[in-house]
Amino acid sequence: MNLSKKFNFDTKREMSLNFMILVIMVSWFWSIPTTTCALAAKQEENHKLRFDKNGEFKILQVADMHYANGKNTLCLNVLPSQNASCTDLNTTAFIHRMILAEKPNLIVFTGDNIYGHDSSDSAKSMDAAFAPAIESNIPWVAVLGNHDQEGSLSREGVMKYIVGLKNSLSKVNPPEVHIIDGFGNNNLEIGGVQGTVFENKSVLNLYFLDSGDYSKVPTIPGYDWIKPSQQLWFERTSANLRNAYIKGPAPQKEAAPGLAYFHIPLPEYASLDSSNMTGVKMETYSGDGISSASVNSGFFTTLVGAGDVKAVFVGHDHLNDFCGKLMDIQLCYAGGFGYHAYGKAGWSRRARVVVASLEKTDKGSWGAVKSIKSWKRLDDQHLTGIDGEVLWSKSTPGSSGKKQIGGN
Repeated sequence: MNLSKKFNFDTKREMSLNFMILVIMVSWFWSIPTTTCALAAKQEENHKLRFDKNGEFKILQVADMHYANGKNTLCLNVLPSQNASCTDLNTTAFIHRMILAEKPNLIVFTGDNIYGHDSSDSAKSMDAAFAPAIESNIPWVAVLGNHDQEGSLSREGVMKYIVGLKNSLSKVNPPEVHIIDGFGNNNLEIGGVQGTVFENKSVLNLYFLDSGDYSKVPTIPGYDWIKPSQQLWFERTSANLRNAYIKGPAPQKEAAPGLAYFHIPLPEYASLDSSNMTGVKMETYSGDGISSASVNSGFFTTLVGAGDVKAVFVGHDHLNDFCGKLMDIQLCYAGGFGYHAYGKAGWSRRARVVVASLEKTDKGSWGAVKSIKSWKRLDDQHLTGIDGEVLWSKSTPGSSGKKQIGGN
């Protein structure tokens, strides 16, 4: 064979072989994200929150656990007969009882989950504080209060640790946002009943925001507030969810209802009193019984403008447990839950439960959210249910009415 022809033949064969290897490598390379995306999608579907076969979705709110060092941390403001034996373990027992009694679909911790100042190790305190939720295998999510970061972890460190715990649906921050104030801003979409036309639509939207700890502005004393960057994220998220909901399948005329959770109450909570609320306002630290920021960031106006949030749930003020309607938005407290948190001797620690119920369609299937109801349970012998009420009803938007607790 001619040497030049042999060289050309070998060169072409080598080029062909290299090309085949390149094709295989490219195919393999592109299969990685495809496989990864498929796996991620499958995992996301497995963790997808949705209404149960009875057309309900139940949320247990736990506010202000103030967890520290377990059995070595004594209770505050309890009866004299409880002083010697009451510890953080009473808080743990209360969560276990609530989970067994209510069997929620989601548990929401609304800040001051640990009391960092008294905790010897923030990570260990969180392990113990969230243990009942983790052991129950129920999905849960947490926002931060003003005491979580006062221990061995920074505010960001606390949220990163929470995100890494089993069954936690918390996020350090929304992945689509590059700059946002705080940590733990997040939203969750609750799908309709599986097998219905609503199974791939979010029929209930949950928003979680970091209301901060203390003012960083020297001339403004007191607590922190929800910042413009967070409000912008909320507005955009709410608008995107609205647009998705009003489109097919099963197009709707208005946004799906939403619920918002954070720690520090908005200044507007102060406008509520016994004439327009269910529950009690017993805080005495301020003249109006509300420990909000000393400035109004305008977030309530933002909520009203968005139009989808039907109720807001906070903690922070342990002796307030009311819900009251203002401009068709229910402003609610959970009431103090933790035993290492300040309370009032003889006034039971408590938790708030919210249940959203779907309507039946003409064909007998499950449709959109029909109503949102709430009640509280006391940590007494019978886990007594109190203050049952309708927070929102589709038939009469913004309505509020009493409801019997029986059967819940």
